[in-house]
Amino acid sequence: MQQLKLAILDLYGGEPNMGMAAIQDIVRIYEDQFEWKVFDVRGKAELPDLSYDIFISTGGPGSPLDGDGHWDRLYFEWLEKVWNWNTKDKETKKHVFFICHSFQMACHHFQIGEVNQRKSRSYGTFPVHKTDTGKKEPFFQTLDNPFYVADFRYWQVVQPDMDRMEELGAELLLLEKFRPHVPLERAMMAVRFSNEIFGTQFHPEAYPKGLLEAFSKEDRKQDIITNHSEEKYVQMMDDIRDPQKVLKTYNTILPTFLEHAIESLTTVLT
Repeated sequence: MQQLKLAILDLYGGEPNMGMAAIQDIVRIYEDQFEWKVFDVRGKAELPDLSYDIFISTGGPGSPLDGDGHWDRLYFEWLEKVWNWNTKDKETKKHVFFICHSFQMACHHFQIGEVNQRKSRSYGTFPVHKTDTGKKEPFFQTLDNPFYVADFRYWQVVQPDMDRMEELGAELLLLEKFRPHVPLERAMMAVRFSNEIFGTQFHPEAYPKGLLEAFSKEDRKQDIITNHSEEKYVQMMDDIRDPQKVLKTYNTILPTFLEHAIESLTTVLT
């Protein structure tokens, strides 16, 4: 059987972050199953070709609606190539996972919702709620409803276009937490774009140990308390320590995606 190949599409543009290291830690668990490489999309306009089988596209800073006219154009061209490959009668499909910034870009590209800026930043740990379709989603079967995620963003996807989603075969799986005291729409938090293409608004790669270390630093702690309140800080740290919350999400979603992709591809290729 030919060796599987996995590509990590780095959209951080060189900005310091915990996401890249966390994604690579998860990938290394399965690296006996494939060879893998990181592509610097925003920094060097690097995009993988279609010799790769599995793709993880990361979060990143700034507006998902703004690029430099070069890397973003290449990114959307890559996305179209993957989508067209999968919609043709190909025996092997390409498996993609979008995270946060990439998720927003994909939703904008496929025109399945409105991407806009939040009134205030979402920062910390939050419950997300399954839609009726999400309750049947295999990636979420072992997770509670609601389950807890790490979510850090200024931007959001709202106003899901259900007609367009039906046209594509996409499904809305998760919505933002209930906020009855806030007269704002709930953001889309996860979409299955197709059988092989999946995305989350939150960070499923967020590792509790790394979060605890980062948020225990005095400067970061004081920043969260100043901008969000001490109550929010305590709640967030409790959620991170709870093995049934963020840790359970970390152990479930991206690993399940990778296991499903590997099994699907090896079944066809053997």
